[in-house]
Amino acid sequence: MTSYRVPGAALQGLLGTAAAVLLAAAIAAAATGWRGGGEPAAAPQPVGNLVALVGSAGPGAFGRHTACGGVLHPDTLGIAHPTLPCGARVFIDYHGLHVLTQVVDRGPYERGRGFDVTDALARRLGLQGVQRVQWSYAAPAAR
Repeated sequence: MTSYRVPGAALQGLLGTAAAVLLAAAIAAAATGWRGGGEPAAAPQPVGNLVALVGSAGPGAFGRHTACGGVLHPDTLGIAHPTLPCGARVFIDYHGLHVLTQVVDRGPYERGRGFDVTDALARRLGLQGVQRVQWSYAAPAAR
């Protein structure tokens, strides 16, 4: 039997890489809703029926760091809400469009608005200026 000696630094690097791969796999599974057994996560269900005035911060916010730890980009979809936790998911209905999004920042900073939408979400909804939208919480589906 032949034995091989692995230097400590090489073994430490290999273990670090293995840990990073396992962490990435766990994050990917959580983000996609994979639960093992081949079953995708059930779709979230709307809870409540609320109405709010919303507006967009516009492209001037691009590159700004958010209160939830991200950076606003031209393609960031999300809302800025004063009290919902970061990452909380909500449905927004506007002119027949039904979009599932999440809290990505704190706001709004304009009096009278319920929350702000990112520029990308405003474009997807066709929302211009300040408009009244219907929204609801996105509760995980019962299994």
